[in-house]
Amino acid sequence: MLQQIEFHSPLGKLILVANDHNLHSIWFKDQTYFGAGFDLNTIPKGNNAILEQGIDWLNTYFAHKNPSPHTLPLSPKVTPYRQEVLKLLLEIPYGQTRSYLDLAQSFEKKTGRPTSPRAIGGAVGHNPISIIIPCHRILGHDGSLTGYAGGIERKIWLLEHEN
Repeated sequence: MLQQIEFHSPLGKLILVANDHNLHSIWFKDQTYFGAGFDLNTIPKGNNAILEQGIDWLNTYFAHKNPSPHTLPLSPKVTPYRQEVLKLLLEIPYGQTRSYLDLAQSFEKKTGRPTSPRAIGGAVGHNPISIIIPCHRILGHDGSLTGYAGGIERKIWLLEHEN
């Protein structure tokens, strides 16, 4: 059964959604694509072991430590293409960044299928597990700070937090 819980982060309220086996989402309450396919009005508020793991991970992260996202059972509800892009995001080390072009090249190398930086941007922008799957670590090809569904100010904060 799905459950949701609020987490009060230094950047505002986050909503976590999980069942007893997997973490499905973490969104800033006011971000673009909030809820992404879930009817949050029908998901009861509550807690379970997976939500607790997510909260522990976030507390560790916001305490300036580097928790591994691979310790969590992540299950974002996205297309197969976006699954591949999210896997690439998980490979970006804490405190480092990549460009959309870098990700497009990595995607082609890994899958054998060409893609564009624009398509990568669409997948990154719809990441349903914010912070843990580090979409904030993606920059423009010239190093510029480009969009972030949680807001550019949060992206800046997260990048500064990691450096």
